Amino acid sequence: MKKKRGILMPVFALPGKYGIGTFGKEAYDFVDFLVKSEQSVWQMLPLGQTTFGDSPYQTTYDRSLNPYFCDLDDLKNQGLLSDAELKTAEDKSGKINYGKLYKTRYSILRKAFSRFDFSDDFLAVVNRKKFDDYALFASLKSVYGELTAFPQDIKNRKKSSLNNFRELHENEYLFHIFIQYTLEKQFLKLKKYANEKGVKFMGDLPLYVSADSADVWANPKQFALRENLAPKTVAGVPPDYFSADGQLWGNPVYDYEEMKKNNFSWWKKRIRFALSRYDLLRIDHFRGLDRFWAIPNGKSAKEGEWLPAYGREILKPFKNRLIAEDLGTIDDGVRSLLSETGYPGMKVLLFAYDQNPQNPYLPAFVGENSVVYVGTHDNDTAYGFAKTLDADAFKRFSKAVNDNSIVKDLKVKTKKDVAPVLIENAYATRSRLSVISYADVMNYDNRYRINTPSTVGNWTVKFKKSDFSDEKSNYLKALAEKYKRK
Repeated sequence: MKKKRGILMPVFALPGKYGIGTFGKEAYDFVDFLVKSEQSVWQMLPLGQTTFGDSPYQTTYDRSLNPYFCDLDDLKNQGLLSDAELKTAEDKSGKINYGKLYKTRYSILRKAFSRFDFSDDFLAVVNRKKFDDYALFASLKSVYGELTAFPQDIKNRKKSSLNNFRELHENEYLFHIFIQYTLEKQFLKLKKYANEKGVKFMGDLPLYVSADSADVWANPKQFALRENLAPKTVAGVPPDYFSADGQLWGNPVYDYEEMKKNNFSWWKKRIRFALSRYDLLRIDHFRGLDRFWAIPNGKSAKEGEWLPAYGREILKPFKNRLIAEDLGTIDDGVRSLLSETGYPGMKVLLFAYDQNPQNPYLPAFVGENSVVYVGTHDNDTAYGFAKTLDADAFKRFSKAVNDNSIVKDLKVKTKKDVAPVLIENAYATRSRLSVISYADVMNYDNRYRINTPSTVGNWTVKFKKSDFSDEKSNYLKALAEKYKRK
């Protein structure tokens, strides 16, 4: 079996000059860096348009692409933006400022749209209504706000009312189609470039969709909703490693009894679309396809209950290219589902050192059918985690790492040693794919943590262009060659 290797890098964290990473030059530069480093997989976080809180796991429409990722230089090259307008979009601050982006980015995109001559290709997309649900929903939100505030005939998707709204707000509707049309072309061009250089894209499919989304509005029968389209029951997780109080996500849960009537068609179409966009696909919170934590709307996460899901029926047509995020509260039902599907699960080394000699995340127990990480987007960085430990705790942790290392000539002596030692252990495992968060490659502390669950103010990490140096590419290349991860 060939062992592969890759890097976890959110698109938003790329070192773009316009305040956030895009599908532009910085993405192509990163692909070139991966090639030079002999990395074969780029794992991304979900790419959809985010909602309040800026989480890529809460999107306006599951199939959308985030307008913030639009390559503004491409629009300038099309003659849709001027140099002066691009200059106003520049932002060299060290973190992503979503408030500023919200206030400024759409005005620039609207200027580009105002100069866009509708091509035959674009008009064909409009006539096919390829982005219709998204464009209608985004336009409706600009008038009415949240989904629950839409007029009843619009909530019920009365055809005549939708046609009237589309005509009355035609320019707004076409603007949102233009953005998705442009983003899709930019993304597919980038993916073609990466694939031709031997780099595969790993996408990330959230288990749920946002309550305030085109997905819920267009498919209300698939969800447990009240008459006003607000959730009856919401998703989350019970208390676990990440949160002592559990996590209250707020997404509506699925009405699986309704879904059974058409053989889970909505779910299957969702996975097929994601597989058409990415080369590999990670299913977030995979355990929720066996049983899911259902919380009455308005209650705390601790007050939920486990209810059965239908992952076996949903996943039956999909044999390859899927990866299961099987973290959190795992029981025999999840293990059975994982075994039946044959999908590789995830092994996270930062979870391994709890003094349990049989901990399944220890490097020696990481099997071939897995994807191994030092940490995920929800973990602190390795160095950041080490810095939280007092002297005694670090002594115990470093001893556990050293005692269980499968790289015998490499030891943790200082907190700065943790990331390099765990990275090399990840490479040395039998896992078919190792994926390292780039913050750990850089050995950065928790200022580069991507997300702290159950908190706000996340998803703001932004790397510097100088982070992608020859030194780091040579380091990764040497690891790939040493451990025969080609």
